[in-house]
Amino acid sequence: MSNAAATPDQLGPSGGERARALRSAALGQLSTLGPLIALFIAAAFFTFESPRFLTGTNLSLIVQQVMVVGTLAIGQTLVILTAGIDLSDGAVMALGAVVMAKLAVISGLNPFLAIALGLAVCAAFGALNGGLVTMIRLPPFIVTLGTLNIAFALTHIYSRDQTISKLPAAMTFFGNTFTIGQTDITYGSILMLVLVAVTWFVLRQTASGRHVYAMGNNSEAARLTGISTTRLLFLVYTIAGLIYGIAALLLIARTGVGDPNAGQTDNLDSITAVVLGGTSLFGGRGSIVGTLFGALVIGVIRNGLQLIGVASIYQVLITGILVILAVAADQLARRRQR
Repeated sequence: MSNAAATPDQLGPSGGERARALRSAALGQLSTLGPLIALFIAAAFFTFESPRFLTGTNLSLIVQQVMVVGTLAIGQTLVILTAGIDLSDGAVMALGAVVMAKLAVISGLNPFLAIALGLAVCAAFGALNGGLVTMIRLPPFIVTLGTLNIAFALTHIYSRDQTISKLPAAMTFFGNTFTIGQTDITYGSILMLVLVAVTWFVLRQTASGRHVYAMGNNSEAARLTGISTTRLLFLVYTIAGLIYGIAALLLIARTGVGDPNAGQTDNLDSITAVVLGGTSLFGGRGSIVGTLFGALVIGVIRNGLQLIGVASIYQVLITGILVILAVAADQLARRRQR
């Protein structure tokens, strides 16, 4: 009797499927472990290079700096898991922030109503993206490239290119801090972590979350199993838009103003965080926890390079190299999985 291990084909159809499932699960675990290792390596390097890096104040600052992009990346992760992409998230966030700020300050609306209307505008853009992708079946890249320009133009038209200041306290609440030990922590950072936890639970512990992964793996196969892929995809884009609205609230809480020029590169930063976090651009594999790690990797690298006096252009260079490496690793993993 041979002691050689059976191949997936020798295991038969069911055995082959189990082997592929095991490989997919292993890749899923690696997609979260990889960015965590990268985060520890980056943190260790900058701790060695700068005594100011590993302090409570600086670590809190890093989290504050990534809370807006990290929140955007939550919505971006949902979209990319379905094998889509959203180029409009930064522009939609900026529009939501300007709507909230102008309604509260210029129009005199109740700040909570202004926040609700800003969230609704962002969710409406998400629904527009989802509708065009599902009903007209346009490519997500083209759809969101178009809505990026629409949101960008509306932001500047509505704000008249004016930064809106003197925001009510209700809008800046998440920029306030509380103290643990000698470290100040913003409420916005906590909100981002809560959103990560809720999204993780939905994706991993509910049927709808598992359907998102199934649709990303093979949309047609998911449809044939009874999943309403059209409705689910529309819902994913709409929820992503709502999350961009929450990012808009965090943005104005952090900056204290409604800035029409905000968020112009945040779409690329959010995609970078998702890719570095191990989520496959081809859909169906990834983790929201990995996205959080990816956002923190970006924050650590930018903060650390700034502490050791490296010019900001090199921060962009290193981030670009990391993105290419992450996508290349994902492509190699997919080839091995086949």
